[in-house]
Amino acid sequence: MASRRQISVGGVTVGGGAPVRVQSMTCTPTSDAAATIAQIGALQEAGCEIVRVSVPAADDVEPFRRIVAGSPIPVIADIHYDWRLALGALEAGAAGVRINPGTIGRAERVARIVESAAAHDAVIRIGINQGSLPRKLRELAAEDPARALVEAAQQYTVDFDEWGFGDYKVSVKSSSVPVTIAAYRLLAETCDAPLHVGVTEAGTRWSGTIKSAVGIGALLASAIGDTIRVSLTADPVEEVRVGWALLGALGLRRRGPDLISCPTCARTEIDIVSLAEEVERRLQTDPRFARLPITVAVMGCRVNGPEEARHADAGIAGGSGEGVVFVRGERVATVPEDRLVDELFERLEGMDLPA
Repeated sequence: MASRRQISVGGVTVGGGAPVRVQSMTCTPTSDAAATIAQIGALQEAGCEIVRVSVPAADDVEPFRRIVAGSPIPVIADIHYDWRLALGALEAGAAGVRINPGTIGRAERVARIVESAAAHDAVIRIGINQGSLPRKLRELAAEDPARALVEAAQQYTVDFDEWGFGDYKVSVKSSSVPVTIAAYRLLAETCDAPLHVGVTEAGTRWSGTIKSAVGIGALLASAIGDTIRVSLTADPVEEVRVGWALLGALGLRRRGPDLISCPTCARTEIDIVSLAEEVERRLQTDPRFARLPITVAVMGCRVNGPEEARHADAGIAGGSGEGVVFVRGERVATVPEDRLVDELFERLEGMDLPA
């Protein structure tokens, strides 16, 4: 597997040993700069490090300029079809542009975008999607979609290298998880550019999270991926939360609490489902805890519960109508079931927690 070179996206390092970065994309109208800036703020609060904003028409370039000026994180312009929009976005201060050369057209148009990106110290993502491959690769796509995605990307990485432009990253996405995994594994063998990983058009919050966990998770577990986006038909803040959860599950990065909770079984003597959901909700929404790298356990019986709770920073283990609260391995209270969550959070508030 080729080693990854490092690039800077608006001051955020990508590739070359940098942490895997979490990205998302706004869904507000770009023409409404204030709403888009507000959404970017919410995304940053959730942990988004690079954000993509679509620039669908010439009238969107000026509000895009205001968005870039008001954004707390680097902004990438998402461009399709009209190469001139890429030039306008770069002149407006974009940290980079995402283009699918298959929708941009002739090579000289792509070359103009590359020339402008170099002049503005911006990056380019060569974003190849299975649904918008160049016509000449569609026959191959029917036989071997993963190879078609990679060949489409390689046609442009070769050009970029020949033009002396190295500040690019590459993505080869499909809505099919197996195709996505196969394409990235093939690309990683030959390309040394940073790779942006995701399963495109993954679906709703529930189904899209499953597809993304399998596809992105499999690639990250193989050390493939420098930036990620979880594409969900949902509030983009959920994309960021899922992205961080994936990184945390793989031990790559940690942001926010890790909730350990047991599945229900016949031994469960309390309403473990409601307890776990309430603890999770409060951990996610309380600003005192939402960013802390702590582990909290919610266990439902006397078999594994006490030991699992002891291994967490804090936790509860239920019995018949009551439960035990643990803090760093020590039993600190036994309270009725309806007091368990409040007692847990009171104990958390009194702890010396990591930043």
